[in-house]
Amino acid sequence: MAHPLRIGMIGLGTVGSGVARILQTQAARTALRAGRPVQLTRVAVRNPDRARDVDLTEVQLTTDALSVAQADDVDVVVELIGGIEPAKSLVLAALQAGKDVVTANKALLCTCGDELFAEARRLGRSISFEAAVAGGVPIIAAIGQAMTGNQILSLAAIVNGTSNFILTRMFKENASYEDSVREAQQLGFAEADPSMDVQGTDAAQKLGLLTQLAFGRRITPDQFPVQGIDELSLMDLKFAAELGYAIKLLATAKLVDQQLELHTQPTLIRNSRPLAQVNGPYNMIELTGDALGKAWFSALGAGQMATASAVLADLVDVAVGRARINFNSLPLWPQTETFPLQPIEKIRRRYYMRFQVEDRPHVIADIADILGRHGISLASVIQKESDEPGSQAEFPAVPLVFMTHVTTEGAVRAARAELDQLSTVRLPWLCLPVSD
Repeated sequence: MAHPLRIGMIGLGTVGSGVARILQTQAARTALRAGRPVQLTRVAVRNPDRARDVDLTEVQLTTDALSVAQADDVDVVVELIGGIEPAKSLVLAALQAGKDVVTANKALLCTCGDELFAEARRLGRSISFEAAVAGGVPIIAAIGQAMTGNQILSLAAIVNGTSNFILTRMFKENASYEDSVREAQQLGFAEADPSMDVQGTDAAQKLGLLTQLAFGRRITPDQFPVQGIDELSLMDLKFAAELGYAIKLLATAKLVDQQLELHTQPTLIRNSRPLAQVNGPYNMIELTGDALGKAWFSALGAGQMATASAVLADLVDVAVGRARINFNSLPLWPQTETFPLQPIEKIRRRYYMRFQVEDRPHVIADIADILGRHGISLASVIQKESDEPGSQAEFPAVPLVFMTHVTTEGAVRAARAELDQLSTVRLPWLCLPVSD
């Protein structure tokens, strides 16, 4: 029998437990596809005495993560603890000890990927990270292998299952943002602190990795607009539906006049597009290639087994030798930049603007005047009556929605500075891009 691939796992949380379960319950199937047995030999955990729902009687548990990274009976280290440190030091230690690495840690790769990849290549090892971007969606393999006959022209991606679940629950159940976040936490789709997901940081980091794969350009979230769903309310989802759109947290990268346009923001997507129809914790990535045209990839983007599935795929690739071949050909963290980054103020698109304004004369005219002076043309206006018809307030607050024609991000930002000064506009007001 071929020599088994021996796994050392660092972290046995939700995803790690899923990986262990698949290795145990599907050992024969995994061995058949890997060409040899794949065995979990060592696991580093914080508390070895804690009860777990996987059988670890034949696995050596330890609190010493470094010992797992350097162990002689480990061929590949699976890093599942997240964050930058100690994950970075442990990955470097594993590589220097002659191990290949599988990780689901997008924050680590986004921040330190250039250093880690350079060290892996220097040592002749590989780093696999299918689970780092979109849960069960095999998008790393799709871009890095299946789409290599194309120049990717654009990608539009729902890559945060937590946010997509929250937005779906709000709209389908007529629920508040706060209640939807709590349900996501109860179901295991959101962390106790969901800020990375709902503020757009997680999706922006994933966009950075996808952009490097698709366009060969190193990018970090501080270089493009990032906006979360925590500013949205149920009324925005309803207004969008009235206009024929769904709101999704959309990560976008595309070539415009040979410059790279990027943003990760809640975006109005026309209901006829497949991306608008992705609900719950599912992810979808829409790719446009110069030869293929459009292609869509969708699967669960949050949850234990979806991510564990991607980790297992990477382990099989390591076992059969594909991982090292693919790793050496991935255009990640290049030494030269391929496409210049488009200045943020030159991004061109339509916008949705939702205000809470005092219901008094000339309010619409004041807002329209400011927008017009900045070259922003209006496509439609929705004004609703006050939801407090019996209010004794002299000027009750009412929602006011504008849809613009195509304009620039620079014009919108300049107009915002003036709109914020209007005494009839209650802050904050919401501005979202539109993707037709």
